[in-house]
Amino acid sequence: MKIKLAENFRAIFYAPFYALKALDLAAREGVEIEWLASDSPGGAIDDVKRGAIDLTWGGPMRAMKDHDSTPADGASLVCFGEVVSRDPFYLVGKPDPAGFRLTSLASQRLGVVSEVPTPWLCLQADLRDAGIDPTAMIAAIRVKSGLTMAQQLQALKEGHLDVGQFFEPYVSQALTEGAGRVLYAACGRGPTVYTTFLCSRDGLERRHETFAGLIRALQRLQDWIASHGPAALARLTAPFFQDIPPALFRSSIERYFFDRVWARHPEVSRSGFDRLAYSLHAGGFIASRMSYESCVYNFNV
Repeated sequence: MKIKLAENFRAIFYAPFYALKALDLAAREGVEIEWLASDSPGGAIDDVKRGAIDLTWGGPMRAMKDHDSTPADGASLVCFGEVVSRDPFYLVGKPDPAGFRLTSLASQRLGVVSEVPTPWLCLQADLRDAGIDPTAMIAAIRVKSGLTMAQQLQALKEGHLDVGQFFEPYVSQALTEGAGRVLYAACGRGPTVYTTFLCSRDGLERRHETFAGLIRALQRLQDWIASHGPAALARLTAPFFQDIPPALFRSSIERYFFDRVWARHPEVSRSGFDRLAYSLHAGGFIASRMSYESCVYNFNV
């Protein structure tokens, strides 16, 4: 059975999806995938909801937002198949890592990710848990929220920021260029479901057996990553990231692998989902906490 799967956007923490493609594991389960590019993060969501394509990948935050902003009988997005199970963002800066705590950010000039909302929302929840009010930091003009990660890195090197928020390869680039050191790894908070497949409720019913095959392929892939390790994964997926220098790419893959950013099994973690829901709700992205049952489907394969 053929399905249309849209890329979210090109990022190293999505490497398992490109490995799935490179190894052609879905075909072994009788699933033919037409891989489609997406113009922007979440750009394929409307096509999924109206049935123009079968699924995309991205954050469960999009399913939560759909349920939060749509009447209960109209919400359609469902997430399944956990791929990124921990937050892949890091704080990098000049302070001494040995003495750094999240409470240190109250006196630092902090750059935060502007390209997508989830990293800053999750960091705000971490700050609240540490006893810091993010709104007070914003009011004190200590938070710079309009910079891309590339611009953050440049501002860090020029001394206009003390700390920046990055995903790979910007983390490895910052370390290589002496712009700072890793101060905080958001993956350390524990499970936070960051990326799954996303489909419509109708699409799930129509394509149930096909999606079940995709999940079996995902489990094969997760077993492959666990047994082959980061070097093999880097070699396999490097062709999808030809604009990134090989040394930076290898370092990026290794960091994510050893920080256990990628899920070991396809079942969506309840605790990871709840942590994300808590962060999105506390940050005002959703008006109410979404339940696991309303947004998640797990295949029994």
